[in-house]
Amino acid sequence: MQTVIWDVDDVLNDLMQQWFTLCWLPKHPDCQITYSEIVENPPHRVLGIAREQYLHSLDQFRATDYASNMCPNSEVLAWFQECGSRFRHVVLTARPLESTPDVARWVMQHFGAWVRCFGVVPSRVSHNMPVYDWTKGEYLKWLRCGDIMVDDSPENIAQAQLLGMKALLYPQPWNSSIFTANSLLKRLSDLAEES
Repeated sequence: MQTVIWDVDDVLNDLMQQWFTLCWLPKHPDCQITYSEIVENPPHRVLGIAREQYLHSLDQFRATDYASNMCPNSEVLAWFQECGSRFRHVVLTARPLESTPDVARWVMQHFGAWVRCFGVVPSRVSHNMPVYDWTKGEYLKWLRCGDIMVDDSPENIAQAQLLGMKALLYPQPWNSSIFTANSLLKRLSDLAEES
């Protein structure tokens, strides 16, 4: 049975779209950018702000009830319900450790029937925090159990491929995925047949 490594934000959920719609736009009604125009992640240059301002805003949103109660990605959840038992599943997120308990609870609430392992690579590290891995690639090298990675970050996909994993780039405005969400999930199902 193959093991799929899943990203959380913008794959299992739509965090960026929720943050942009519920947090950024209400506070910046003069913003002329649409979600589909967020062609970089992080999107600070697209929005014309400092990276720190974006990260602060996103961190604040992650601490809200809106973020805690986000609906899971309906297409991905439907795939899990139909095909999830054909694979093992690991969730690997890159975010500040302070927000990890909330997202771990969220993952287990919505995907806990299938997910048996949750990992985190801190996206920002304070001076007194031990650093085991700087990237998802380093974490995966240590974990040594992934066969397929699903992520919205081209960098994370490239790191997984360097480790010999199959990798599927989940479509978002900031990447050049060749897939739609449905075609990616169909390809993932097909990989179970190839093993």
